[in-house]
Amino acid sequence: MNTLEIGKKLVQLCREGKNEEAVNTLFSADIVSVEAGGPPGQDPVTKGIAGVLGKGKWWVDNHIVHDAKAEGPWPHGDRFIVRFTYDVTFKPENKRFVMDEAALYTVANGKVVKEEFFYTMG
Repeated sequence: MNTLEIGKKLVQLCREGKNEEAVNTLFSADIVSVEAGGPPGQDPVTKGIAGVLGKGKWWVDNHIVHDAKAEGPWPHGDRFIVRFTYDVTFKPENKRFVMDEAALYTVANGKVVKEEFFYTMG
C-alpha cells in the first residue's frame, strides 16, 4: 500500500472503532509514537507495537468515549495528517471534555513508522 492508501485505511478503521486493528495491520513493529504530552507519569515517546497497544489500553481504561471522529487523510509525500475529535469523560476525575487533535503519520516500506500527535493540554 502507498501512503494515501494507508491513510485511508487508518481513517476507515478508526471510524469503525477498530483502532487496535489499525495498529496491528498498518504499523511497523518499530513504530515510534510521540504525544504532545504523555499520560500522567509516562514518557510522551512510546516505541514498538506493544507500547502503542499499551497506550491505547490506558486510554480505553481511563476514558468513556461519547463520540469520536476521524477526518482525512491529507497526504504529502511519505506522510499524511488525520484530524481526530473526541468527546470523552476522563474516568478518574469524572471530567467530560472535547479533544481536538491532529496526527502526523510517516510511512516507510508500506507501514506507519512514526505517529506524532498535536493538541493543547487543558
